[in-house]
Amino acid sequence: MMRRAIIILIFLLLLPAIAGAVRVKDLVDIEGVRVNQLVGYGLVVGLNGTGDSKSTIFTIQSLLNMIERMGLTVEPGKVKVDNVAAVMVTAELPAFARPGGRIDVAVASVGDAEDLAGGTLMMTPLKGADGKYYAVAQGPLVVGSLAFGGKAAKVQKNHPTSGRIPGGAIVEREVFNDFEHLTKLNYRLKEADFTTVTRMTQVINDYFGEPIARALDSVAIEVKRPAAYEGRMADLVAEIEILDVIPDSIARIVVNEKTGTIVVGNEVRISTVAVSHGNLSLVIGESAVVSQPNPLGGGQTVVVPQTTIEVKEDKGNLVVMNMGVSIGDVASALNAIGASPRDLIAIFEAIKASGALHAELVVL
Repeated sequence: MMRRAIIILIFLLLLPAIAGAVRVKDLVDIEGVRVNQLVGYGLVVGLNGTGDSKSTIFTIQSLLNMIERMGLTVEPGKVKVDNVAAVMVTAELPAFARPGGRIDVAVASVGDAEDLAGGTLMMTPLKGADGKYYAVAQGPLVVGSLAFGGKAAKVQKNHPTSGRIPGGAIVEREVFNDFEHLTKLNYRLKEADFTTVTRMTQVINDYFGEPIARALDSVAIEVKRPAAYEGRMADLVAEIEILDVIPDSIARIVVNEKTGTIVVGNEVRISTVAVSHGNLSLVIGESAVVSQPNPLGGGQTVVVPQTTIEVKEDKGNLVVMNMGVSIGDVASALNAIGASPRDLIAIFEAIKASGALHAELVVL
């Protein structure tokens, strides 16, 4: 019974740390293990008269080139491209992709096509930043939108000039990566922070029982491969990425004045400050009064505008927030004075200007 009570007590003491811990795999990227962007130019055929117009010259040229490669000769003036659209095809080549694997592709019109629904992408080579071709895309498009109507009205949902082909590209070339024979790993934090780097380094060294990790700066961590993991680099990465680290972050408030969105970090603190909030509303009304002359008076009927102005100012509330209060206290205090999101933005900006806000204020 006593042993069970001790175990429960230890668990309760460790619960806050466990709750705030994040896996290493969610905090970092491994240098060299990354996706590569691919791009290509192709044609979508089979459209129901919603393709490019005759003014799109490059579509006509591309269609003629494709037909000539198939052994046919057609006069340019007799070619119609109503059912054809020129498109750009983009994809991401995952790390360690092997020839024969399939990846998703995105297709978007580059001409004046109206709708790509029902179209099929013809074979399109995709090349990387080095100019080499790594995949070939082809297949029917999934547009997920609609557009129809006439000259006077049109109904459209989503974007009919772009779509996707799930698994529409076949990998033809792999990116060379000698991952298994590496002697060290270089980790890069997604959010630079010296404290987080130090904590992650300590967690790795404690887990393996030797100083194999060292922090290079606020972003980079170098991990040497232990002798027991020679030829087993994947196993080493798998063990490191499931380790729990409590990340640190900069106290920050992010506000978007266009949408009225406010995001406040947990580490935000303020000094003792008094906040007063009062709404001033100005209501302007305007109406028209018709003035008519007396019968047989010889006058004219005129419209006389009348304007009324009403000024209302709510009673201001002065709320004192003490030094070192948490974000929960800040939210409760500001909600108590009935501040709207846009008012909160102005209040945070004023507190920052007064020097009482100990956080970074980011205005989008």
